[in-house]
Amino acid sequence: MSSTDSDRKCYLGIDVGTGSARAALFDARGTMLGMGTSPIEMFRPAEDFVEQSSEDIWRACGEAVRKALAEGKIAPSQVRGIGFDATCSMAVLGENDEPVSVSPTGRDAQNVIVWMDHRAVEQAGRINAQGHEVLRYVGGVISPEMQTPKLLWLAEHAPQTWKRAARFLDLPDYLTYRATGNDTRSLCTTTCKWTYVARNGGWDAEYFRSIGLGALVDEGYARIGTRVRPMGEFVGVLTEGAANDLGLLPGTPVGVGIIDAHAGGLGTLGMAIDGAVPDEAELQTRLALIGGTSSCHMAVSREARFVQGVWGPYESAMVPGLWLSEGGQSATGALIDFTIGSHARAAELREEGNRRGVRIETLLGERLASLADAHKLEFTGELVRDLHVLPDHHGNRSPRADPTARGMVSGLKLDDGADSLARLYLATIQGIAYGTRHIIDAMSQSGYAIRTLVACGGGTKNPIFLREHADATQCNVVLPKEPEAVLLGAAILGAVSSGDHRSIVSAMGAMSGAGTVITPSKKGGVRDFHDRKYQVFLAMYKHQMHYRSLMSGAPA
Repeated sequence: MSSTDSDRKCYLGIDVGTGSARAALFDARGTMLGMGTSPIEMFRPAEDFVEQSSEDIWRACGEAVRKALAEGKIAPSQVRGIGFDATCSMAVLGENDEPVSVSPTGRDAQNVIVWMDHRAVEQAGRINAQGHEVLRYVGGVISPEMQTPKLLWLAEHAPQTWKRAARFLDLPDYLTYRATGNDTRSLCTTTCKWTYVARNGGWDAEYFRSIGLGALVDEGYARIGTRVRPMGEFVGVLTEGAANDLGLLPGTPVGVGIIDAHAGGLGTLGMAIDGAVPDEAELQTRLALIGGTSSCHMAVSREARFVQGVWGPYESAMVPGLWLSEGGQSATGALIDFTIGSHARAAELREEGNRRGVRIETLLGERLASLADAHKLEFTGELVRDLHVLPDHHGNRSPRADPTARGMVSGLKLDDGADSLARLYLATIQGIAYGTRHIIDAMSQSGYAIRTLVACGGGTKNPIFLREHADATQCNVVLPKEPEAVLLGAAILGAVSSGDHRSIVSAMGAMSGAGTVITPSKKGGVRDFHDRKYQVFLAMYKHQMHYRSLMSGAPA
């Protein structure tokens, strides 16, 4: 596409992840035309504290958009609408929209509490002890990754920040506010992370008062949002200042934003498989697996399904008219990176990868294939029959909802060679896949019948990750034809905000489609092998709780 094709419509999706901002332009059929990315700085001032800067994030958005325009040779006049998605981090602004510190350093530049920040574990525990009715809509247990525990932490530990703050914004809502000057909050962000229950009147005054945040009620919820609207709805147009920052035209329509994983759900759940667009019944057999630093597992249903330890049910928080159940794992890509990076042979394998121009994961995959062949194994997974990983290094998000859970490894040998790293890498991926199976099992007990994983994100570039998920869950794993499904989901919001699509559902059907399908292995011993290892996976957590009990002085 060239800049002379001024009559050709395109839509811009801007995605703010944990480590970078990305932007991509798509045509009306969901074909990517150009993409750009820019890194985001991270601050870790103390253990369990993870912070960012809203100014740095906005700078990265502008850099990514300019790169996308240049790569696609797109003129700003061709951009019909813009959609934003972002992690469910929290930005704090003052009376004049200046950054307000959330950090023990006191630096105002550090004004974003990142989603993975666990400073509010104690506050989350106190909130859960209250047992308020709204907790039914977050899987029965609120997570320290959600916003009300973080708000409570600020109120108790950062009184100057609490006093100076004029707005507490989920990051997607910060982006639409920065773009348009309109402080409209997303039904996705407020429902999923802030305890907003639309059918019960929205904010619950009794809940906020009971947990010690009655001040928010007294001020009429002004700082956490008084206008909440559905995703993709027209929220406003780019201001002149925002347009200059992003390299776009003032007046370009902007849609209400969405959480990044949920954007991935928009880009995958509705895609046609074998040419068939799913009806409502078929949608309810699919689980969107959106992988990255962490992962989200999202399913939709016509009725509310309450699943202990699975966030939700959230009404119309992703697909309008359907309830959303959201499982997740706190560390997936981050855990794989940690497993590799902390091993004694990581540096030399990275050097080999650099020489060959391949990623370290590719080298590990080659080693696993060679080892399986040398041992004449029926399938590669058998290499780690006696090596097991419980992947809860950063706590368990679902379905145990235990942020204090920790990772475990069983079966280590006195071996630090490259082959030992390959095996540990495989066992870690298997542990992550069993975590997905555990979430599916929990959802199944509440009426879901998941048969298909529609997957996007970093893990989908890893064939071992995909194969182990298919074999461990016995589900087909379907990849979208557009690999950058999160960015496509954001662009779908832009298409709706422009008026070119009347609804998210119609835009999903028009702009998304299926690509590669990975089916579970039919080899005789594969299913039994994973069934047995899954039982070990479940037992490891029970053993950890037993160890904890012993160390607390409880009788054996």
